[in-house]
Amino acid sequence: MKPEKVIAGKYVLIVDDEQDVLDALVELLDMCRLDTASSFSEAKKLLEENQYDIAVLDIMGVDGYELLKISNSRNIPALMLTAHALSSDNLKRSAEEGAAYYAPKDKINDIASFLADVFESIDEGKSPWIKVFDRLGSFFEQRFHGTHWREEEKEFYDKIIRRGY
Repeated sequence: MKPEKVIAGKYVLIVDDEQDVLDALVELLDMCRLDTASSFSEAKKLLEENQYDIAVLDIMGVDGYELLKISNSRNIPALMLTAHALSSDNLKRSAEEGAAYYAPKDKINDIASFLADVFESIDEGKSPWIKVFDRLGSFFEQRFHGTHWREEEKEFYDKIIRRGY
């Protein structure tokens, strides 16, 4: 199914401290109901007052990991979208701390597919991380200089792929 159909009408919170990123995501996700926030305090308030279908959280600039804790406590899946925190350590931390997805801003034009991956995985009772690695594995391998980053943590990544949602 086309990603736009999967996410149409979903209630999405987008959090980023860069206005151009917020503007791009609003345009790319115009088939969704959207709220945006450009600061931690604004995002925290929105997360506590609304039941979103998913949150798209920047890591740097808005304290994305603290927002992830709030999202998790409200059973709101979160997609971590980052440029400055794009590293194998932050990918692992995102998975450890309960994010449903981790994506680079370099691939922002594919945001509808990333969100659809999360919703389809949840519907199937599978880990969205399977789709993260299917869709972005080669990008991460190139960006993180080879496959060693995942092999060094093979047991961990196998575990997050096996866990259902």
